[in-house]
Amino acid sequence: MISAEQIQATMARYVELVDAGDIEGILALYAKDATVEDPVGHAPLQGIDAIARFYREGLGAMNVSATRTGPVRATLNGCGAMPFRVDMEWGGQPCSLHVIDVMEFDADGKIRSMKAYWSEVNVTARGEA
Repeated sequence: MISAEQIQATMARYVELVDAGDIEGILALYAKDATVEDPVGHAPLQGIDAIARFYREGLGAMNVSATRTGPVRATLNGCGAMPFRVDMEWGGQPCSLHVIDVMEFDADGKIRSMKAYWSEVNVTARGEA
């Protein structure tokens, strides 16, 4: 079983990789059969190929920066949650997207499930709270 400290480190690393635009690094964190639901309510993506397309078409096509806005919360049974902010352009305007990601990890420490909680109500003009 993955430790709470490993969950904290991996989730913090995820935000660092998003900030760097390192898609290959992000994909290396995922299990081959992982699922991604981003945002929650959209049909989940299944498997590393679908997840790779998602990151390449989204993150790979945008200039973004990412910053954790609070600590990673980790359980003792392989789950974690964290708040973070993605700064980008939305509709041609500089803005910030405030997200909470919830991840489940497999025994090897790979992400087996990622759910991103956000919607348009969580987008603010850059500099607003």
